[in-house]
Order: sequence, then structure tokens, then C-alpha cells
Amino acid sequence: MKTRRDFLQKLAAAGLALPVISSMAKGNTTPLLHSSTPYQGPVLKVAIMGLGSYGNRVAEAMQDCKKAKITGVISGTPSKIKDWQKKYAIPEKNCYNYTNFDAIKDNPDIDAVYVITPNALHREQVIRVAKAGKHAICEKPMALNAAEGQEMVDACKKANVKLLIGYRMHLEPKTLEIIRQRKEGKFGKILFFQGLSGFRIGDPGQWRLNKQLAGGGSMMDIGIYSVNGSRYMVGEEPVWVTAQETKTDPVKFKEGVDETIQFQLGFPSGAVASCLSTYSMNNLDSFFLDGEKGFAELKPATGYGPIEGRTSAGELNFPHVTHQTVQMEEMAEMILNGKQPVVSMDGVEGLKDMKIVDAIYQAVKTGKKVPLSL
Repeated sequence: MKTRRDFLQKLAAAGLALPVISSMAKGNTTPLLHSSTPYQGPVLKVAIMGLGSYGNRVAEAMQDCKKAKITGVISGTPSKIKDWQKKYAIPEKNCYNYTNFDAIKDNPDIDAVYVITPNALHREQVIRVAKAGKHAICEKPMALNAAEGQEMVDACKKANVKLLIGYRMHLEPKTLEIIRQRKEGKFGKILFFQGLSGFRIGDPGQWRLNKQLAGGGSMMDIGIYSVNGSRYMVGEEPVWVTAQETKTDPVKFKEGVDETIQFQLGFPSGAVASCLSTYSMNNLDSFFLDGEKGFAELKPATGYGPIEGRTSAGELNFPHVTHQTVQMEEMAEMILNGKQPVVSMDGVEGLKDMKIVDAIYQAVKTGKKVPLSL
């Protein structure tokens, strides 16, 4: 497998269903897609920045959206822009490159920009989007570190625009059902969480193995899922972290590019988490939550679907939905109508993850327990 995208896409190949969903049971807030009533409300006009594999996946999923529409593109590759223009009927005046996209400020056809570029570019690009007066959606991790993340949050606040992070799992039905049951006390006092996130990465020349572009290795890619998942599964913010790095291939994983990191988190209630992030092992995509009265498990937990889940009470049965379709529908509601999701998806949420990632790298370097204050 070459990238996290390939890994997640392979998980999806088992059965991507049409993005149709009936009512979610017992308090889930996932929207109803393709209802019989025609949608006549406002539509979020989105420009996609970065037309790679994931940008294409988002664009294809958005064709089933009612509340969000692709109206522009931003890319450094003219041939890709031409292809997207033809496929999605995007007019020439809504096409930009990385040098001139500040001109979106004067384009009423664009409300928001979805930044889907290498990690090192997020900070500058989001700040430029904010200065242009447009809302920003940014892929995770939101930045190279917490300092950059804070700059992005501050810039969007100053410009009075929203900053959302692409946490699609925050809207996934089985994930939300486990969160609902945990909040209702179905599992009792939470004691332990395990998050395993990893795959064997391919092409050694790709940007994800470039420290300057990625900011690290597996932790800055697939590992962010266990970092974020530990928080929404346990339902608390961690107060300390310890971590250890293992590197078996220093040629492929150069200095500053982590191959495998094991990290542990401690929470105020006494609950602990044990997680693994790796670029050298396949078949690792699972979450396990253990409480005094029961447990919950997602396996796979973060792929493109179908997500499989069960609790101590039995299997979780919800229809599969295309994650990116639901994500963009819900983000349209957040931006246009101020809707609040069950689990936050804003820049502050992304910043908390970056603070944890910074602490993980510090713990690896020092070998010490690092306190956290989120």
C-alpha cells in the first residue's frame, strides 16, 4: 500500500453503498440523505484546494450532496484543473493556482475552501483563505504543530470565518452510537481505550515520508485517528502522555520521520489509553473501549467503510453511508446555520490533537511522561 488513502480505500472496496440512510436510532444526529422532500435551502459553495486522490474522493462524494456543491478548484497542476472543469462543470473564472487564489476574495461563487494538501502547506493556505474572507475546511492533521494550529485558529477568528477540520468519523453512525451509549452510562466507568492505526506504506519518495512536507511520519498521517479517537471514545481530555518509537528501516524512515510509535494517555478519571501508530504493519484499524459494565469495539474503526461495530450488548447495525457526503452536508449546516455536531469539528478540536501530537514527540525524545493541558 502506498498511502493512508490507499489503505482506507481498500477497506472501502468491500462495499461502498449509496449514501442513503434511514432514521438513526436512539438520538443519533446523522442527517437524512436523499429524503423525499426536495431541498430548497441555502447551498455551501466550495472550492477544493489540492486535486489529488482524496480531493477526488471528496468531489465524487459531494455529487450526492444537497447542501454543498463544488464551485471552484485550486491546484498547481493545470491539467488537473482542466479535467475537473470538464467533470464538474466549473467555469474558468472559478479556477485558481496556488499563487493567485487570494483573488477568491472577490468571487461570490465561493463560500468556503477545502484544503487537501500536504501538512506543511495547511497553515499558510488556511490563513490566506481566511484573509480572503472565506470559510476554511482543512484536512487533518490541521498543521505541523500546535503553534501553527493556533495561528490558523486566530486568523480565522480575526477574519470572522469558520475553520472546520475533516474529522469525518465524528459523523459516522456506529461511532456516534457508541458515544451515545457511553454518555448514557451503558459501559459504566470507563477504564481503558486501545487504538490501533497502521498500514505498510509504499513509495519511499512520496511526500508523506518527507519531513519538510509531512512534519513527521505515521503519527502525522494514520496516527492522528487514534489520537483523536481516544478523546471522543473515552469522553475526556488526556492529562499526560508517554511514548516510545521503534524504527526498523532507517533508510526508508529517515531522521524525523517516525515509522512506529506506541503512546499511552492518562485521563482525569483514571482511565488510560494504549495506542499504536505505524507505517510498517498492515491490518491495524481498530478501537476498543472498556468500562466497568461493558465494552465497545469498532473494527475497522476509521476506514472509508463499512465500519463494523459491536458492544457488550450486541452488534451495531446501521446502513453504510459515504462518509464524505455526510461530512460535507453537515459542514454546510455548521457553516451556514451554526449547527453544532455531537463531537466538535472546529479548529480548536484540531488544535487539541496537535498539542497531543507535540507531546507525543516530546515524550519519544525525552523518554519522560509529559503533562498535558488542553
